[in-house]
Amino acid sequence: MPDSVDLDPVDLQILRLLQNDARTTYRELAAEVGVAPSTCLDRVARLRRSGVILGNELRLDPARLGRGLEALLLVQVRPHRRELVGPFVERIRALPESRSVFHLTGPDDYLVHVAVAGTADLQRLVLDEFTSRREVARVETRLIFQQWECGPLLPPG
Repeated sequence: MPDSVDLDPVDLQILRLLQNDARTTYRELAAEVGVAPSTCLDRVARLRRSGVILGNELRLDPARLGRGLEALLLVQVRPHRRELVGPFVERIRALPESRSVFHLTGPDDYLVHVAVAGTADLQRLVLDEFTSRREVARVETRLIFQQWECGPLLPPG
């Protein structure tokens, strides 16, 4: 597990602001946190170099792209061996319907967030891309009615 990075109150305020709007200019950011724009630029660059800021993310509305039904698939893989896990994960990540994949502990091995056009598309995805695979022992499907973003993510304390 990577070591955490020491962050001061200005760093935390920069992170909070950027998580709310990653397009905030350095000038606006600097004015908001009370430092010079060059200092703000240096701080953001340091946060990127240290791995705290991983990138800028573009969020899309799946419904506006014709994928109005989202679901969580709980997948059990048997046998759960390294030589099956890597190819399975890469296959799932390559599916255009896949939004994210989580490797879990407990009775389910993976949680896969998918976005599809409708129920027929979801059924096709589960049958053709998951349960047809020899290593997939079970798939449970949970429809997502609504989703809320949380955050900003800051260190504990």
